[in-house]
Amino acid sequence: MPSSNPLRRDNAQTDIPQAHEALAAYLSEQLDGRPVVIERSERLSGGAIQENWLIEAVVHEAKGPLRQRWVLRTDAASAVAASMSREQEFAVLRTVYQAGVNVPEPLWLCHDLQVIGRVFFVMQALAGNASGFGLTTTAFSDEQRRAICIQLGACLARLHQVTPPQAGLGFLGSPVSDPVQDSVDRYRHFLDTLPERHPALEWGLRWCELNKPAPLAPCLIHRDYRTGNYLLDNGVLTGVLDWEFAGWGDPREDLGWFTARCWRFARADLAAGGIGELNDFLAGYRSIRNLDLTGEDLQFWQVMAHLRWAVIALQQQQRHLSGQQRSLELLLTGRLVPTLEHEILALTGGMQP
Repeated sequence: MPSSNPLRRDNAQTDIPQAHEALAAYLSEQLDGRPVVIERSERLSGGAIQENWLIEAVVHEAKGPLRQRWVLRTDAASAVAASMSREQEFAVLRTVYQAGVNVPEPLWLCHDLQVIGRVFFVMQALAGNASGFGLTTTAFSDEQRRAICIQLGACLARLHQVTPPQAGLGFLGSPVSDPVQDSVDRYRHFLDTLPERHPALEWGLRWCELNKPAPLAPCLIHRDYRTGNYLLDNGVLTGVLDWEFAGWGDPREDLGWFTARCWRFARADLAAGGIGELNDFLAGYRSIRNLDLTGEDLQFWQVMAHLRWAVIALQQQQRHLSGQQRSLELLLTGRLVPTLEHEILALTGGMQP
């Protein structure tokens, strides 16, 4: 006989709109029994690896109804081995929130598969726009651009103040002694598994081996800190998103990724993520953390960023070609590689006669 408990569901994955009753009951439990009515849910754009759902609800309290906007984050149908679990991402999010980083407040983690058939967590919804192309085509004033870059630099520096060991983040393991060589070895191993050859990427890998700087003390890095993964609301940074690739590493890796040409979208001329000037971004970083870098210092890390994105693009393409996940988007991602190879050669002098 079917259970009368609205939390009782089979363990099959369930679309969020079909799970409103069970989800509302779960949320009510987290709110000390206050009744919750979910008025609507909407899957947010992006999220090939994870799903993000906007939940608009009413919480009935003694003083009257209170409207709430939450975001539910859970695994998408496909998975990527390098991505951490939702439980691990929730732990990272809680740690960086407590460190003062601009992130959505993490609220509840649910392991009960009978709610929606998947592990998920709920965080506070934030206002703002995260579209990379949209933000880089917005007509910000020069003063607004400067202020945004300072905010972004300071936010990243606050993240980099989190250092190992850290309670609750033991799953991240210990930092490797040479993160650059570790990355080069992993990228080269993947390229060796492909039937086609990518000499420009091999060139870039060897260049990085010959030119790698001495590593800095490890800290917590985002590994995808870029335009498209943060929210701006009227020129104010409200939150950094998508923490599933975070781990211990060299802080310059995040700085190189953010400033890499491949993440400037419509404004390749603006080195700070297509939003503003590099000096303003670095000034914001230095206002929190004593690490004095120049654009020249970041060139190496921009090469590493383009190499990493090229490898990811090839991995995405292989997911389609192997039949693991048929997707035109994944297939077309592989078409980005020639542009990334061109930038690697330009940065390393590989295009000189």
